[in-house]
Amino acid sequence: MSLAVPLPSHLRAAAEELFGARLPLAESFAELLANDGVERGLIGPREAPRIWDRHLLNCAAVAELIPSGASLVDVGSGAGLPGIVLAVARPDLTVVLVEPLARRTVFLTEAVASLGLAATTSVLRSRAEDCVGEPLSPAEIVTARAVAPLDRLAGWCLPLTAIGGRLLALKGASAADEIAEHQDVVDRLGGSTPVLRHCGLDLIEPPTTVVEIVRERAVGPPKSGPPKMSARSASRSTSDGRSGRGRMRRG
Repeated sequence: MSLAVPLPSHLRAAAEELFGARLPLAESFAELLANDGVERGLIGPREAPRIWDRHLLNCAAVAELIPSGASLVDVGSGAGLPGIVLAVARPDLTVVLVEPLARRTVFLTEAVASLGLAATTSVLRSRAEDCVGEPLSPAEIVTARAVAPLDRLAGWCLPLTAIGGRLLALKGASAADEIAEHQDVVDRLGGSTPVLRHCGLDLIEPPTTVVEIVRERAVGPPKSGPPKMSARSASRSTSDGRSGRGRMRRG
């Protein structure tokens, strides 16, 4: 039996603002997440009732930072958060969902087809570090949600970002601490000083926390591999304090 995920009445105004005429498509994706997403272990069963506030609206709010017609790569897309949500909310975007695990790429491919997004959205099964240059061209925007600490994330995502383009990392309560701890690493990787943004102010509560990094210059690959994750970083690697990639999206 299919589980319905009605849009709570107190969130309707925000959902209408963020999704506009494509709100019915967002409602279809909510049902996919609550049913196929849970059955396949992409999200936890306890998250089904909280799909709208914790996930769909949280992700859709990031659209305010993305220019019209931009190319976007979503790294570690998992259940399509935020990549599919942004493809739904912003049909002007060209979106590539990058995900290394087969069962997730199967779900993503089926979701793209079911939602009628194939004209603007594609799925690539790969690790981010393996698709620099080919088969991906540098994107204007690279997104990631609850994937890794900022130092590792910058190492994976900045090479996928065009010079002058931006990495938008959806984070949680630890965002300011991560910026302070890892800004030197980000600079060595060719990124600007990370800036903390809050999206959806006066629209959703809490607003979405995003760390924005501009790729200022290209740098060569580090001699000893990607930045190592400290124990302190590892303890914060689920970063979005309300979702937690390990339980939510990686299954």
